[in-house]
Amino acid sequence: MASDLTAVPNIGPATAKALIAAGVPDAASLREMGAHEAYRALLLAGERPHFIGYYVMHMGLQGRPWNDCRGEEKAALRQRFDSLVAEVRGAPLSGLEAALDEIGLRRR
Repeated sequence: MASDLTAVPNIGPATAKALIAAGVPDAASLREMGAHEAYRALLLAGERPHFIGYYVMHMGLQGRPWNDCRGEEKAALRQRFDSLVAEVRGAPLSGLEAALDEIGLRRR
């Protein structure tokens, strides 16, 4: 299935593939949910948190280059990112994750 996610600035094929796997199938869905919630979906799907990926998505949805994020704006996004990561890490484990934890096999 083709997706137009790579038409969003700063979204490459790897990120598009991860977004699709996380339930964000296209650019319209990404725009509707926004970068913060799309990144939440990525984290819940098992992607490792990476601040640059978070703010790059924000910049792309605003039509801005990835490296345009600076100063107070970047600091505010960092706070939101850290809060999101903490929130997702505190989310209850799925049944499979809990079982894997119990036997010591889940990747950290």
